[in-house]
Amino acid sequence: MTFDFWAILVDWRLLAKGVAWTLGLTAIATVIGMVVGVACAWARAYGAPWLRWVVGAYVELIRNTPFIVQLFFIFFGLPASGIKLTPEVASIIAMVLNLGAYATEIIRAGIEATPKGQIEAAVSLALDKAQVFLRVVLPPAMKKVWPAMVSQIIIVMLGSAVCGQISVEELSYAANLIQSRNFRAFEAFIVATLIYLALSILARRFFNWAGPKYFGR
Repeated sequence: MTFDFWAILVDWRLLAKGVAWTLGLTAIATVIGMVVGVACAWARAYGAPWLRWVVGAYVELIRNTPFIVQLFFIFFGLPASGIKLTPEVASIIAMVLNLGAYATEIIRAGIEATPKGQIEAAVSLALDKAQVFLRVVLPPAMKKVWPAMVSQIIIVMLGSAVCGQISVEELSYAANLIQSRNFRAFEAFIVATLIYLALSILARRFFNWAGPKYFGR
């Protein structure tokens, strides 16, 4: 068996486009998913009983079903009720819902680890509930759970490979398209694997660098 990796690398533009889509989907899902995670973590920690139940149901539903099923439901299932989405929008929604559910539990763990004395001190300074949460509770909570959050973001990025199944032109889609043209499947997916590995390492280093700068050391 002979290998011809040049047959894959000659289509570097397709690979570059796939990388761009993968990073773009991950960036959007990370920003919105973190907002969803923080809001839902607050709801589970401080919300009314009915709100805790709703958020808990959402978290359990997402965490106990495969990502590909969630994606297919959004892209193929919702049109049955009249909601039609592009592959890209469906992918972003699925990734946001997935990351948001896992982020909820990760952030909630950090919130619940905040010393009560710290919260009482903030209240004694006449800070309202929003200020206590955003300035006193959330930053140290995020600092504590940031390594776990980074790992979850990487998992979501790697999970974006599934989005190629609905024709989003991310990295795995590009690799599959290239191998369908030259029948070099082994080489195509070896290259894709190495690129995913490089993206994961670089993304982890970036988030590990950025997190402490934003949330404080």
